[in-house]
Amino acid sequence: MRQTKLFTKTRKEAPADEVSKNAQLLIRAGYISKEMAGVYTFLPLGLRVLKNIEQIIREEMNAIDGQEMILTALQDKEVWEKTGRFSDDVMDVWFKTELNAGGVVGLAPTHEEPITRVMTNHISSYKDLPVYAYQFQTKFRNEVRAKSGIMRGREFLMKDLYSFDADQAGLDAYYEKASDAYKKIFDRTGVGHVTYKTFASGGAFSKYSHEFQTVCEAGEDLIYVHEAKGVAVNKEVLTDEALQDLGITREELVEKKSIEVGNIFKLGTKFSEPLGLMYTDEEGNSKSVVMGCYGIGPSRLMGTIVELLSDEKGIVWPEAVAPFRVHLVILGNSPEVRVAGDLFYEKMKTLGVETLYDDRELRPGEKFADSDLIGIPTRVVISEKTLQAGKLEVKKRTATEAQMMDEEEFLRTL
Repeated sequence: MRQTKLFTKTRKEAPADEVSKNAQLLIRAGYISKEMAGVYTFLPLGLRVLKNIEQIIREEMNAIDGQEMILTALQDKEVWEKTGRFSDDVMDVWFKTELNAGGVVGLAPTHEEPITRVMTNHISSYKDLPVYAYQFQTKFRNEVRAKSGIMRGREFLMKDLYSFDADQAGLDAYYEKASDAYKKIFDRTGVGHVTYKTFASGGAFSKYSHEFQTVCEAGEDLIYVHEAKGVAVNKEVLTDEALQDLGITREELVEKKSIEVGNIFKLGTKFSEPLGLMYTDEEGNSKSVVMGCYGIGPSRLMGTIVELLSDEKGIVWPEAVAPFRVHLVILGNSPEVRVAGDLFYEKMKTLGVETLYDDRELRPGEKFADSDLIGIPTRVVISEKTLQAGKLEVKKRTATEAQMMDEEEFLRTL
C-alpha cells in the first residue's frame, strides 16, 4: 500500500468526546472512525489488524476441531422465548425492531439459542457427536456504558464457539482444550504475559467458569492474581471455599485492574433441554446434548493491545497483528531517492513482505511522527544519506536508535 493512495489521514488530536486511550490513538492513526458512542467503523488499516487477530483465533479454533460457520444477526424471538431470554427483564441489552410485515425481531447479543436450534437438524444419534462449531459474527448490545472505545461497544465483532458432547466427561475434556487454545491466542497476539485464567462463578451447571483477564490500568474489572501460579480469582468467587479449592491464601493474592478478553462456560443442558436438542445413545435412550460456549472479542482484543502496549508516541503493534510488517519511508524528493524507494517497495511485494510505503512529499519530522503513531513494527528509511552509504536505515518501533544495514542483511532479519 502506498500512502499517497491510502485515503485515511492521521490526526494530531482525537475527538474531544473520546475518553479511552485505545479509541483516541486508533482514530488519530486512521484505523477507525467513530460513528456514535460505542459504534466504530474499521477503516483499511484497522480492518487489516482485525483480520490478522481473527486469523490467529481461526487457526487455534481449527486446531481443536472447530468448524467455522456464520449464524444470522437477525433473531427469531420464538427460539429465545423458549429459554425465557427474549424478555428485557431477563436480558436488558436487546436491540429489537418491528417488521413492516408484522412481528418483532432482535439483533443478536449472543447465539446460544440459534445455534442450538440449528443443531437439532444435524444431531440425533451418539454417532453425530461431538460437534464443535464457531463463528465470527457482529453482536449488538444496548450497553448503558460505552466509554471504553472498541473494548466495550454496542456493535462489535465476537468469535463464539459452541461445543456439543454426549456427556459431562466429553465437555470437561474439550473445555480444557479450549482453555489451552485461548492461552495460545493471547500469547500470539502479544498480551499473554499479563493475561490470567481467572476463576469465576459457574452458575447452576459447574462450580467455576473462567474468564481470561489482561492486567491493564484501563480495565474495568478487579481481579486477584496469584503470580507464582499464573491464575487469578474474580471478586464474586473470592471466598474461603474457592481459595481452598485452588490451594492458595488471600495473602498470596494481589489486586489488579484488568480487561476481560475472553471467557469459557460449561452450559450443560441449559439450552439443549428447552430447545429439544436430544440424541439417542447406544442403548436407544434419549438424552440431552451437553454444551459449552467459548467467547473472544477480536475487536476488544485489538483495543486491549493498544491500551497495553502503546507508548507516548503512539501505537506499538506486535508483529503478528500489525497491519503491515514494514513501514518504508523515503526522505527527500530527489529522483534517485524515489527510484530507490520504488525499487525496494517492488522487491518487498515480490518477496511477499507486506509493506506500507510512505511516498508522500512531507517533511521528515511529519513522516516519522506518523510512523510512530501508526505503530508498524519495523521502519526502513531510504534517503540521500543512506544511498551514499549503500545502506538502509532500519529501526524497530520500540528501539531508541536506528541501525544501518545493507539490503541483504535486512532481508535476512525478515
